[in-house]
Amino acid sequence: MKFRVERDVLADAVAWAARSLPVRPSVPVLAGLLIEATDEGLVLSTFDYETSARATLTAEVSDEGRALVSGRLLADICRSLPAKPVDMVLDGARVSLTCGSARFSLQTMPVEDYPSLPDMPAATGTVASEAFAHAVAQAVTAAGRDDMLPVLTGVRIEIDGSTISLLATDRFRLSHRELDWNPRTPDESAAALVPARVLGDTAKSLTAGGEVTIALASTGSGEGIIGFEGQAPGGLRRTTTRLLDGEFPKVRSLFPSEHQTTALVDRTALIESVKRVSLVAERNTAVQLAFSDGVLTLDAGSGDEAQASESIEATIQGEDITTGFNPQFLLDGLTAIEQPVVELAFTQASKPVVISGSVADGERDTAFRYLLMPRRLLS
Repeated sequence: MKFRVERDVLADAVAWAARSLPVRPSVPVLAGLLIEATDEGLVLSTFDYETSARATLTAEVSDEGRALVSGRLLADICRSLPAKPVDMVLDGARVSLTCGSARFSLQTMPVEDYPSLPDMPAATGTVASEAFAHAVAQAVTAAGRDDMLPVLTGVRIEIDGSTISLLATDRFRLSHRELDWNPRTPDESAAALVPARVLGDTAKSLTAGGEVTIALASTGSGEGIIGFEGQAPGGLRRTTTRLLDGEFPKVRSLFPSEHQTTALVDRTALIESVKRVSLVAERNTAVQLAFSDGVLTLDAGSGDEAQASESIEATIQGEDITTGFNPQFLLDGLTAIEQPVVELAFTQASKPVVISGSVADGERDTAFRYLLMPRRLLS
């Protein structure tokens, strides 16, 4: 194996492929990054039996071959190289890497022990890459991070014709995002529970091209795989991951059809106010929001401890209401919205608020909705 490749192209592809390497691999070879040089270019792969990554890039290949080296070490090396072409040569049980005057020699792992990567399922459809990355970033906001509840660490993808719905919840909040896409068939219908971390990282990394291909295969018994393919700097990238097993909670019914109180608030002003007031909020205590007479008043702190209060303008329709929320969860929802004005819709103080963007003439943007459970206020 012998090839030359541009430093930036190699470093970016290695870093992308190595990002999903296991911290504590069950077998040593799973810490490796597989390098395959062919007459068609260079292929870099990683696989931990759950998630696979495959990056294809252009390179000047003199001798075909394959080698398995430590993925994280190679990523660290490539990140530190000077801005010059990189030459790599397999010599016996070692790989030599040369870039300018920098030279490294890496021990290889037994490539014959490396597992075969899963095949990409048949394409289910395509979606605009930038729109998909933005939608996924909004959806994963509410995904759980507790590995003891693995079902809640995923994002449920529901495909219904030309619409994709993304749902995530950690029991305290819920995100729902819809976007249009181009299905393989007009009546395409499917559902999958995808690990939120993998989905977020993948969508963000595939924005160099115009489209992302989504490929979903399920056995119907909870087992299944989903694949994503798109262009990135230097070439094509592909990720597959096993679907999460388990029944995702039926959360759509949590969004109320009617509201007693709605408030329109400048998003930036509300974000900055929550950040300031929450500085004095004790751990696990709420920031209070009181809506009345065209004003939203935020309060935090109690008793002999530090206290804070701030008021901002709000357009309020319906009854006055006072409630409270986890400040970080509230900020997560507000920052996920892109419109300059947000709508907060309530049924009653003890029920969740639905936060969404507001477009022209006060019309609600229902493409992204964020539902947040209230917290008990300190007396």
